[in-house]
Amino acid sequence: MRLYLLPLATMQPGNIPVPGYVIQTDDNVNILIDTGWPRSFIDNPQNPPGLTVEMSAEDSIVSRLSSIGLSPLDIHYLVCSHLDDDHSGNHDLFSKAELIIQREQYDLAKGGHPRFAANRDVWGSASLNYRVIDGDMELVPGVKLLETSGHVPGHQSLLVRLPRTGPVLLAIDAVMHSSMADAATREMYITDMDDELRIRASTKKIFDVTNRENAALVIYGHDSEQWSTLRHAPVYYD
Repeated sequence: MRLYLLPLATMQPGNIPVPGYVIQTDDNVNILIDTGWPRSFIDNPQNPPGLTVEMSAEDSIVSRLSSIGLSPLDIHYLVCSHLDDDHSGNHDLFSKAELIIQREQYDLAKGGHPRFAANRDVWGSASLNYRVIDGDMELVPGVKLLETSGHVPGHQSLLVRLPRTGPVLLAIDAVMHSSMADAATREMYITDMDDELRIRASTKKIFDVTNRENAALVIYGHDSEQWSTLRHAPVYYD
């Protein structure tokens, strides 16, 4: 099994990474986690408040998949951590995949919540095949989805058990930076949508799973300092 980290954009100031991930199993199942900002941002970025999106053609999800010998049609599962624009910008390219999402997140977005409205034509495309789930679930052997509501209701993180590296936890936006990893002291961030109790509970869940699994690595969602130390595709963890 391999884990690839895909650089899909950078936000300034601070060199803040916007990552996606690919897991390739031993039996050639390709699992993509998140798809980054909309590809239209390459020529026409729509900057979030206080930030500037830097995205080149090389950063597109199609280009990053190509760097590891894949195309959107090769993806069997697209795990949707949540439907914020920087995570769901290119879902419409994956009509052959099964999209896995937590029910609470899907229902909230489909119900018309304004936070997810700008990109609805993309993640809500009629051509997409969603599987809605409730709570933690083993997707395939060695890959477990973890319900981590807090940043948004129905957020999900992943635990990947790699044969050589060991367990790797993809916290995604449940814990965006290493400085936020302590549930007791975690700072509430402007983009955190849910109530503080759930945010701290999901932060603690990441911490508890990390300890229980003796995880070799926790990858935080938008940690510029950590990101610069990690292997990026086409290099991989196995």
